[in-house]
Amino acid sequence: MTDILIKAQKIIKTYKLLAEEINAVRDVDLEIRQGEFIAIMGPSGSGKTTLLDILGCLDKVSGGKLEVLGKDVSLLKESSLVNIRRRNMGFVFQDFLLIPTLTALENVKLPLLFAGLREESEKAIGLLQKVGLAHRINHLPKEMSGGEKQRVAIARALVASPKILFADEPTGNLDTKTGKEIFQILKELNQKDGLTVVLTTHNNELGSQASRIIYLRDGVIISREESGCHSRSV
Repeated sequence: MTDILIKAQKIIKTYKLLAEEINAVRDVDLEIRQGEFIAIMGPSGSGKTTLLDILGCLDKVSGGKLEVLGKDVSLLKESSLVNIRRRNMGFVFQDFLLIPTLTALENVKLPLLFAGLREESEKAIGLLQKVGLAHRINHLPKEMSGGEKQRVAIARALVASPKILFADEPTGNLDTKTGKEIFQILKELNQKDGLTVVLTTHNNELGSQASRIIYLRDGVIISREESGCHSRSV
């Protein structure tokens, strides 16, 4: 059985803005394998978030082919993409996106409800403990710091046991110290638990710790760096 979780072949994403077409992602070839820790990097407007959204089935390609777990998802309807996301993927965002009226525990359990799975309080509590929030289980988001909110978001992303975790600028709204702590949690999930992690970041110091770095500019992969060996794409 192949260990390739996601395979992108010449994928394109085009947005139409009045009479103009914006090529957010152009001719991207990329494979994501089980157990990798990948950082997608590049300047603002380079297409990082667009590429992450496509790989995570949050957005559809305009051209090319995208395979997830060996299945071509390029032409699937949104309802089918939802099922793929719920069963296989977890997401962490820069703005946390917690429900303000729910406690940390309730926020973490929410994906189980949407996926039609049994609400396992013990599992949710265990994940909150894993990210260092045993003391915040019954607190609302407004009672937590930014770093604590992001820890809740990570626990929420893990509760349905995803095969791959996507994180879009997960340290973008955090101070330097807290950002390093959040990044360390993601690294440990990858290194100790074997979770595949794909993230976008502006932070060169943090991004350089990934096992593989994909550099984007104007929607194109301009270089790849892996295991200290840097090679230009052609």
